[in-house]
Amino acid sequence: MTKNMINTKQAPAAVGPYSHAVLVGNQVFISGQLGLDPVSKKLQASVTDQAKQAFNNLGAILQDVDLTFSDIVKTTVFLTDMADFIAVNEVYADYFGEWKPARSCFVVKELPLGGSFEIEAIAMK
Repeated sequence: MTKNMINTKQAPAAVGPYSHAVLVGNQVFISGQLGLDPVSKKLQASVTDQAKQAFNNLGAILQDVDLTFSDIVKTTVFLTDMADFIAVNEVYADYFGEWKPARSCFVVKELPLGGSFEIEAIAMK
């Protein structure tokens, strides 16, 4: 089975030795996206702004492989504070609308670069 690395210039470069995504057959495995601005390379200030930026970065990766948020079948959300859950859910709902992919959400001690929010996804072509 063919595997292809996906990297887009429309999202911030990976902060480690990994690709934005990997396409295997009709499945796209998208690496965790932080709320990093692709131009300034800085994290947004609030958790909701980080979530919005992370979703914008995720959208740029999806667009690079001709997909949209409705093609996502599974997400994993990472928070550093469960008190942010409700605010992040509102942002999440704005990007998915009526489509509700499967999801897991975890609180973690830390995220790269001091982020408060990260999302990874699996999409189907």
